Amino acid sequence: MSKQKITNNQDDNNEIKINVEDKSSIAEFTKRPIPSDKELKDFEDYASSPAVSKAENVDDNFSSSSADAKVLADKEAMEDKADEAREEEIDESLSRIYKEENGDMADVKKMEIKKKHGFLFWFFSIIFVSACLAGAGYGTYYFYIQSGPGSKAVELAIDGKSEVMAGEEFFYTVNFKNLERVDINNIEIRLTLPENFIFLDSQPTASLRNDTWHFNSLQPHRSDMIKIKGKLIGEADQTAIILADMTYTPANFSSEFKKLVSFESVIKNTGIELFFIYANNVMVGEESQIIARYKADKENYLNNFRLTVEPSGESEEQTENVEFIKTDETELEKIQQEIIKPGVWQINEVGPALAKGEEDGREIKIKFKINEKIADSQDMILKFEHSAGDGEQEYYLFAEETVSLEVIKSDLNLTLIINGSQADQGIDFEQILNYTIAYANKGETEMEDVVIMAVLESEFLDWKSLSDENNGAVSGNAISWSKEEISALKALEKGSEGTIDFSIKAAPFSEIDASKDYQVRSYVQYSIGDVGSAALEGETPASRLQNEDTRSNTIVNKINSDLRLDEQVRYFNDDNIAVGSGPHPPKVGESTSYKVYWVLTNNLHELDNLQVQVDLPHYVKWDNKNRASVGNLEYDNASHKVIWQIGRLPATVYRADSEFNINITPEQDDKNKIMVLLSGTIIQAIDSETKAAINKTGKAKTTKLEDDEVVEGDGRVE
Repeated sequence: MSKQKITNNQDDNNEIKINVEDKSSIAEFTKRPIPSDKELKDFEDYASSPAVSKAENVDDNFSSSSADAKVLADKEAMEDKADEAREEEIDESLSRIYKEENGDMADVKKMEIKKKHGFLFWFFSIIFVSACLAGAGYGTYYFYIQSGPGSKAVELAIDGKSEVMAGEEFFYTVNFKNLERVDINNIEIRLTLPENFIFLDSQPTASLRNDTWHFNSLQPHRSDMIKIKGKLIGEADQTAIILADMTYTPANFSSEFKKLVSFESVIKNTGIELFFIYANNVMVGEESQIIARYKADKENYLNNFRLTVEPSGESEEQTENVEFIKTDETELEKIQQEIIKPGVWQINEVGPALAKGEEDGREIKIKFKINEKIADSQDMILKFEHSAGDGEQEYYLFAEETVSLEVIKSDLNLTLIINGSQADQGIDFEQILNYTIAYANKGETEMEDVVIMAVLESEFLDWKSLSDENNGAVSGNAISWSKEEISALKALEKGSEGTIDFSIKAAPFSEIDASKDYQVRSYVQYSIGDVGSAALEGETPASRLQNEDTRSNTIVNKINSDLRLDEQVRYFNDDNIAVGSGPHPPKVGESTSYKVYWVLTNNLHELDNLQVQVDLPHYVKWDNKNRASVGNLEYDNASHKVIWQIGRLPATVYRADSEFNINITPEQDDKNKIMVLLSGTIIQAIDSETKAAINKTGKAKTTKLEDDEVVEGDGRVE
């Protein structure tokens, strides 16, 4: 290419002009065809002809003949044709050069100049190329190295149940697969089983100690498995973790490789409900008792267990200070119990089938006494364990309870009983509390001028309802008895004993106040001398006795939640719209339908196992048309009961309601009678705070429709 000079032409809209300084030969752009031998010979003949010679002198001789003119004309014609051919050849060559990719001719008046690539372009280009090379290198590394021998060359996983019941048999499955392109050899899988896992069986059989399996080899892309059968024993919500450790050697390697995985299971429940009854205080030298009540749930896999009671203390002397009292073996045999040694009971059958009177479960009566007062308190640890079975002596703990007792040493033995129990228990609003105070002189001498005082700490007692045959003196939250009220207290001889009875009602429910303790805390104290008459101004007998080490056991009665049922049987609703059908009062031989409304209200505590049910008289039929805001409302045809099963009711759910229809068709014998529609609805629940059972029974409902103000008549069948 020849050199080109580029200048800006500002007068012509800054177009770019191209000036060609050196001559350019057309031969640089075209390829002329080479003439043949015949064409050369014809040209030489023509050039040597006389006509051509004469034509050369045409310019000097303007008077040439016509023949000369013809020769000249032919020559010019030939030259014109040659020129046209050259021009067409040149145009065709230039067209090929300046034609664009889309076939259009390029505009040579304008010229686009591509800028040179700068530093940033080359910098990022280098980075891009480096990244590509690194990716290719990593791909090669991953394919040839990572996918080769190593932890990713095999697949190892554990499957099992994430939630199990205590004692429930289930399987752990260990799956492993060879992802290598060659065999893997010398495979060993070792399991670290949870400490509370009881091994029962495996497939294949373990090579060593029921936790190690050996495999000679596994071919490429083949898999295998190990199934382990067993059960977990532990406390509710306890977590159990199993580990699988796999080692192997690829066929084309001499090195050993390793892989480790784990799996977690949770014990969702033990399947045994436990409840404990005991007095908070024990008298030195006196027989005391802890009752452990047990009951199997519907889903239960622990049909037997062992109970071990271990006294606990800061010193060995304190732990040996507790003496267990043997229980009558005949009584134990009836309920499948036996004493292995003092403080150890074997329960051979938990069993869901309980005898009449055992609806709340069977009892283990732990009788003992504390010989000396070594410390102010004594802890008793109750451990519930299940055996591995098959003669195994290993036991697995599934429940534990620590009972803390206050130790009292006094010459006057005082025992407080409320509603027949020395243990803490739940009570309802407006429930009557029946108190019994048992006293006995266990000292070596006579006791004179004894004052016995009952202290009832609560804001939820109706003191106007107090009933006391001995007319004790009431001062604040205390009732005291002296020789003025009970003559036997003037001189209490050695070994003499007696009782004091009184009752008081819990206050009715009003408004919920979160700042108050909804409970009644009761205990009894005694003193020698007329403490009541000696009280100073502004001082109560209770405050005078507060620091004396003469208390009885303390009982805390937590108040159950204010669960109430509003039950109505209606023919018309509150808007005076008929929700029943048929004649009312009912008529013999004709069907009458009524609507039953149940409305539950609850404020104080969350409730569990909440259920409402009613037995329908044989002549009352379930008429469907049922609805419930929570839970399930169903009719049990076999028992002829309507059951509203709610289960858990949070304290935040203040109200729950349901409704259903019933109908009757009176017979001739029912004429002029008021018929019972509902025999008495029963409400059952467990208070989550007090752990007490709430049981309430409503009044019977009749055709009088006491809750319907619109209906007429007394409800007698016509």
